[in-house]
Amino acid sequence: MSLTLYQFPISHFCEKARWALDYKGLDYTTKSLLPGLHVKVTQKLGVKSSVPILVHDGRSIQGSEAIITYLDEQFPENKLTPVSSEDAQTALEWERYLDKEIGVHLRCYVYHTLLDHPKLAIGFFAKGGPFWAKPLLKINYPKLSSLMRKFMDINKATAADSKQHLLIALERLNDALDDKDYLIGDRFTRADLTAAALLAPLFMPPKYGLDWPETMPEPLQSEVEALEPQLQWARGIYEKHR
Repeated sequence: MSLTLYQFPISHFCEKARWALDYKGLDYTTKSLLPGLHVKVTQKLGVKSSVPILVHDGRSIQGSEAIITYLDEQFPENKLTPVSSEDAQTALEWERYLDKEIGVHLRCYVYHTLLDHPKLAIGFFAKGGPFWAKPLLKINYPKLSSLMRKFMDINKATAADSKQHLLIALERLNDALDDKDYLIGDRFTRADLTAAALLAPLFMPPKYGLDWPETMPEPLQSEVEALEPQLQWARGIYEKHR
């Protein structure tokens, strides 16, 4: 059996896949790609340029949702999808909502500040890459940053809009929990994993695998500190199940 995960270490969607693999106790190799250059690899393996991509014995599975579903089918121990078809559908609905309303919008919101801090961003992007990753990224960073803002539509207005989406999603998430331990039933599922993984960049857990700074740049740090009460459940899920 050969499992290889093509990823960006900074990506919270890739963290979903890493967490699922680790939760199932599977041996796998990570291949950390560099933003921009990653396209040469991902276009050969998948239908889109995005990561994560899991390659299992020559077969490619692209996207965190598809990867979790595939892992549950191929390696059913420690299943993340509920057995009940109704609960399974609810879990998938939560996952897709969280991917869209937290995953996509948190990325825009965080990157809007992060991309203005090249040293920090380059450290994240080069993590796990080749020895020449940092020097190359330093040279290409102005172009890379500009392209990321363009293709992911990151600017002051979209970041402000994404922050509002994030706040609404956090409120919905915490209302749904209502002092419960898990989103669905009485056990950890892919819905809980998705929520905690996608929110993790806001509380910077060590097990994520990045060399987090002591604090994030302003205004991000102050705004995240204000969200701390709404992040407690996700932090607890991370500590208990990651």
